[in-house]
Amino acid sequence: MTGLPALEAALQRDLALLQYPKRAWVPERTTPDGQPILDVLIVGGGQGGLATAAALRREKVLNILVVDRNPPDRAGPWLNFARMNTLRTPKHLTGPDMGIPNLTIQAWWEAQHGEGSWAQMGLVPKESWAAYLAWYRRMLDLPVRAETELTALRWDDEADAFAATVRHGGEDEVLHARRVVLATGIEGSGDWHVPSFIADALPARRYAHTRWDIDFDALAGKRVAVLGAGASAFDNAAVALERGAAAVDLFFRRDKLVNVNAYRWAEFVGFLRHVGDLDDATRWKFIRKILRMGQLPPTDTFERARKHDAFTLHPSSPWTAVRDTPQGVVITTPKGEHTCDFVIAGTGFITDLSLRPELAELREHIVLWSERYTPPAGEEHPDLARHPYLGPNFEFLPRTGDTPWVSHVYNYTFGCLLSRGFGGASISGMKYSIPRLVGGITRSLFAEDSDAHYQSLCDYAVEEFQ
Repeated sequence: MTGLPALEAALQRDLALLQYPKRAWVPERTTPDGQPILDVLIVGGGQGGLATAAALRREKVLNILVVDRNPPDRAGPWLNFARMNTLRTPKHLTGPDMGIPNLTIQAWWEAQHGEGSWAQMGLVPKESWAAYLAWYRRMLDLPVRAETELTALRWDDEADAFAATVRHGGEDEVLHARRVVLATGIEGSGDWHVPSFIADALPARRYAHTRWDIDFDALAGKRVAVLGAGASAFDNAAVALERGAAAVDLFFRRDKLVNVNAYRWAEFVGFLRHVGDLDDATRWKFIRKILRMGQLPPTDTFERARKHDAFTLHPSSPWTAVRDTPQGVVITTPKGEHTCDFVIAGTGFITDLSLRPELAELREHIVLWSERYTPPAGEEHPDLARHPYLGPNFEFLPRTGDTPWVSHVYNYTFGCLLSRGFGGASISGMKYSIPRLVGGITRSLFAEDSDAHYQSLCDYAVEEFQ
């Protein structure tokens, strides 16, 4: 065999060689009326959800299910709203592969494109990353239920498990699970954000967030204004220009574009593995500094937009007001007014668990950073203050001793940033965060079942010889 079939055969041998210990070990449970209870329900079938499922199965926690609201193999941003051409992270990062060389994207790529092809490639095309994740799911036989959305989550005392309401094909179903992992991406601890001074002032036909579906073809010949200077703002500006926009003006508040990437600085073992082990004040200091340094567009993203003559940058130009007029949207900045036909808000997301409908019944029981840490004067950060204050393995922490089950929900979203560093929604931290997350789940399950395991030991009577 050659090519991908040869790689797949080698990978299956790797998995067989590494499957020690071999037996499933978590006792089965059912609800009082006999319904099965999952050991772990993973919400989100993107890179984080798939890697979590793969690592759990490798630890022989087999009674798991991944649900994702998107069609099969279209989880995450890559084939949905991502408008970049390539991943932003360096191609040499590892994470989902669990340390298995034949499971890496480099092995997958070279099996199809030949030896040396990886060295010739710059950054990984986003479509290739999506295809790799689809292959990863198939090779590891991960149990993913697509087009299934978690709509509500509550604790069921009688079942001693969570009751998770999921919707598929317009029908609701209740699944029970002992542990729940939220792997719902960048916005999984809040939502995408359009400033109220835009949303309240403009009709829906006049604006969109970079995350939304945008009819770029309808912007041909139009004047487009983009607010924000992060990577997604430049991506959307570039797409509008490529689809024939007459002009795209990009506005940002800084005096000049950020051109230092703090995320590249952070890619070393000490930070990636251990920033979450630091005290609260030090964690706050590190993460706040990274956020204050700002996000920059990668070089290729910047050049993709800048090569168009119709593209103009407006530094030191925060928007103070917008209004809709017959001539178009009038934008007010400290440098004057600007008129456009359509606004794209590259304003990112906010962290706020109250914006997550699936957490409506849990939110009041979850501890936030604002309740555990008060930063020194001048070092406040409202969004960080709204982050959930997570335990050492990404678990929510309960406000009181009356709701210990809160810690059976694991937040593997971008909302883990302040507590645990680069984990959910970040490839760069996955190498260290997935083992921490999965180790916390297996430890929790074993401790909870320790009486049953002890009885199993007492009953063990397999004779080695006669």
